[in-house]
Amino acid sequence: MTKPLLFALFLLAALGGLNAQKPVWQPTPGHVQIPIWPGAAPDAQPVHGAEFAETTGPHDYVAGRPWLSVEKVSRPTMTVYPPQGRNTGAAVVVFPGGGYQILAIDLEGTEVCDWLTSRGITCVLLKYRVPGTAAFPKSGPYPQSPVALEDAQRTMGLVRLHAAEWHIDPHKVGVLGFSAGGHMVAAMSVHRERIYPAVDAADKESCRPDFAVALYPGHLSLAENSLALNPDIASHITSQTPPTFLLQDEDDHVDSVYDSLSYYATLKKAGVPVEMHLYAQGGHAFGLRRTKFPVTGWPKLVETWLETIGMIAE
Repeated sequence: MTKPLLFALFLLAALGGLNAQKPVWQPTPGHVQIPIWPGAAPDAQPVHGAEFAETTGPHDYVAGRPWLSVEKVSRPTMTVYPPQGRNTGAAVVVFPGGGYQILAIDLEGTEVCDWLTSRGITCVLLKYRVPGTAAFPKSGPYPQSPVALEDAQRTMGLVRLHAAEWHIDPHKVGVLGFSAGGHMVAAMSVHRERIYPAVDAADKESCRPDFAVALYPGHLSLAENSLALNPDIASHITSQTPPTFLLQDEDDHVDSVYDSLSYYATLKKAGVPVEMHLYAQGGHAFGLRRTKFPVTGWPKLVETWLETIGMIAE
């Protein structure tokens, strides 16, 4: 065997060892990830490689800090964060964003749960399936790929099934998501029937959220700079679509402001209670981290809105 070939084999083995050592995301002590499917998840897709978590580099910092990306998720889980102190009875299922390719698990996940639980709201963080690479043709939003929406609908049923055990009012369970997760908020709001065959008692519970919060959502406008709404969303909107809160920046160059505008206009036309906040600046993917831009004060707006629709008390 030649020296160059030996070196190549050594390098491949070393790289494989490095990949094998990549960490897997775990919630903070005292919290446990719960598998949402009792067996194999429906419509399972092949994922090359194991799930792993990776900290972003300085070029991707938000508010001067890194964030954690979870990739190649094939086994979805939920993590329940009970409220701190007073319990309002409300619960929110949180969908981190990441373009249906990754999950911003802390920036748009655990940090959200810290805020919600401090306000007496149970937070359920969903680690939904993402293939991790654009090479998979079924990657993306429903109906391009059903897997993320299946995971979200399943989680909503589980939350309602365990409502008494987790001290949750089953009529005060909402959804909140960012970017691609914001699109899933809309998909959950309009698809009131499950898109997968029932598995057990959890799937007999309603999968319709009682309220919905979509932050810089994507995949909603039919085309760039168009007020026409994605027909898969538009065709399912009725007066029974839950009250919705929308927020986006006009300088968002990842998901256009037209995503929120098109959804807002269609909800309004259908008679759905909807509140929208647009800001001139702030960009995309800021989560809850405060920056110099006023848009990052949005959590207080959501709290006030939840009070006005009767989900939490003043």
